Amino acid sequence: MNFLPMTKTEMDSLGWEQCDVILVSGDAYVDHPSFGAAVIGRTLEARGFRVGIIAQPDWHSPDDFTRLGRPRLFFGVTSGNIDSMLHHYTANKKLRHDDPYSPGGRHGLRPNRAVIVYSNLIRQAYKDVPIVLGGIEASLRRLAHYDYWDDAVRRSILFDAKADLLVYGMGERAIGRIAQILNTEDGIQNLELQNVPGTAVICRSSELPKFETSEYAELPSFEEVSTSKEAFNKAFVIASAEANPYFGKRLLQKHGDRYLLVNPPAMPLTTEELDSVYALPYQRKAHPSYSEQIPALETVKWSITSHRGCYGGCSFCTLYFHQGPVIQSRSIESVIKEIEALANDPKFKGTISDIGGPTANMYGTGCKINGREKFCRKASCLAPQMCENLKPGQHASVKLWHEALKVPEVKNVFVASGVRYDLALHDHKYSKELIQKHTGGHLKVAPEHCSSNVLKQMNKPALSVFIEFIKIFRHLSKKEQYLVPYLISSHPGCSYDDMLDLKSFLKRNNLTVEQVQDFIPLPMTASAAMYHTGINPYTGEKLFVERTAAGKLKQRYALAFAKDGEWEGSGNNERKYKHIKQGKRQ
Repeated sequence: MNFLPMTKTEMDSLGWEQCDVILVSGDAYVDHPSFGAAVIGRTLEARGFRVGIIAQPDWHSPDDFTRLGRPRLFFGVTSGNIDSMLHHYTANKKLRHDDPYSPGGRHGLRPNRAVIVYSNLIRQAYKDVPIVLGGIEASLRRLAHYDYWDDAVRRSILFDAKADLLVYGMGERAIGRIAQILNTEDGIQNLELQNVPGTAVICRSSELPKFETSEYAELPSFEEVSTSKEAFNKAFVIASAEANPYFGKRLLQKHGDRYLLVNPPAMPLTTEELDSVYALPYQRKAHPSYSEQIPALETVKWSITSHRGCYGGCSFCTLYFHQGPVIQSRSIESVIKEIEALANDPKFKGTISDIGGPTANMYGTGCKINGREKFCRKASCLAPQMCENLKPGQHASVKLWHEALKVPEVKNVFVASGVRYDLALHDHKYSKELIQKHTGGHLKVAPEHCSSNVLKQMNKPALSVFIEFIKIFRHLSKKEQYLVPYLISSHPGCSYDDMLDLKSFLKRNNLTVEQVQDFIPLPMTASAAMYHTGINPYTGEKLFVERTAAGKLKQRYALAFAKDGEWEGSGNNERKYKHIKQGKRQ
């Protein structure tokens, strides 16, 4: 089986005169199920369409966008696996110097706001070819949204990209339906395109579909949310309430004299459908045209994705609006087939580096009342307390580990994905096997903070839950194992004093800090709404928000001191801290 073609020469070798669909991506082309462009390309291929890929095109002119010619149906445009602005800039808006999704990790092979730039250049090259946006950058910017890098509310990315359609969430269902509709004679003019679940489209008033008032929810307009923080939070709460695929309404948001129409989310994939996605003929390698490694591939080469979705509902996380709250798990048989394929690779050394998903121990879990998720509006099944209707047992994960270890050549199976410790506390067998058999030197957990107020704003469980897990981990673990707590500084509601409390907590519990993430407000998250407005959109509570670069650095570096005024790191960082204390920026 071949890679999807990236050049005319490859198209000729396949006997193609024209592609049906051309995908344009800000990532290097890696034909692996962890890379979105590969999944969408293979999904369309399985439906009989001829798919080509233009990866990391030169964006300084339209020329590189014509390398495969004109597609018969449409261009699909994505920035890649991560929002391009997040790729390029730190929390203090400093330029990053590497890109793990590029050959050799080189920075600079994609533009800022890649979806907009690519789409506009395609429009210059081919004025009348339909353009469909997708991927996480498009997905989380589908509505008018707060943009941290502009420090302003931007309109839906559809307007700036001048595209015809936008696919949000995990796009296999929507993209297949779009290709099917565009394959008809009337193409882009087909009114069915305005009704595909998991998509957004721009309409004039006269073009809006005729539906009942009960079928849609109208958000405050772009003009309102860009000038009124109250309107911004109102729009966020409405959109959040309609994000469930089983009962979510269409959303309307006026932008000037036009409307943004966002259809309800696509239905989650069944186990059989998800299995079929991972059974597609991925090469599991980077395209042979690359002479350098793609760092992002190296981190997932020997890992397995077991499921999608997360019902944790953390305020700062994008999963709720992208993958959704419904867990979609692969069958054990599907996972084992993929492990067998890995084990047959001559370079396989006997270790599966990770079996997991957004949250590793949510595999096979869900609501104990069959169908309840079809009308439940809870943003989280775990916070502030675990829902009484949740099935917390993680026996499916344990069974999966046991079966994986039966595969010849497999010696070790590790879990490197994040684990919800509050969920793990409800299944002692899971915790024991995880810690003693499937954890290497360290186990990643994400308490994020210790302050009760900050945890409340983050929608995380109480600190007492984490303390209980620390005790269990230390009781069950080997001497060479340790917990790696992920922490966030400068989250809305967090002050410098809160960070000092966190430092004291870490000291008291002998926890080593390896990663402190300076908070970045990502589009379509509750935390971004808090950062922009200074108000919790759900409760109306006014919050302290650290907005200055000096204040952010001060919070993050608070955890780097063993004692007040004594720096454990380099002299360079000590000098940085002195500048912060003096109120200066370095």
